Amino acid sequence: MAGLPESMADLQQLFQLSQQVQGRLQQLQSELAGRTIETTAGGGLVRVTADGRGTILGVTIDPGAFQERDAELLGDLVLAAIAEAQRRAADLLQAEMRKVQPFPLPPL
Repeated sequence: MAGLPESMADLQQLFQLSQQVQGRLQQLQSELAGRTIETTAGGGLVRVTADGRGTILGVTIDPGAFQERDAELLGDLVLAAIAEAQRRAADLLQAEMRKVQPFPLPPL
């Protein structure tokens, strides 16, 4: 029982550290929501805008994309631009997560 107060202090410290990390992760989510990623496909015929979380904010299709092209190709261009935007958002998230320092666990 003599170790109980020290053990409780370690648990309290662990709880505080986890709250700090949780707060930083929430802050990171907010920061990512404010970032904008823009990708293109088909030489710029299709442009997709997303936020840093990968949420698609807009799709712009150049009128030239309709000239002498079939709907299937246009659909492929749109999907390619969306996939690239979401990939970049995932890369951004991973890069930002690496900045969140892992905290050492206190001995129990």
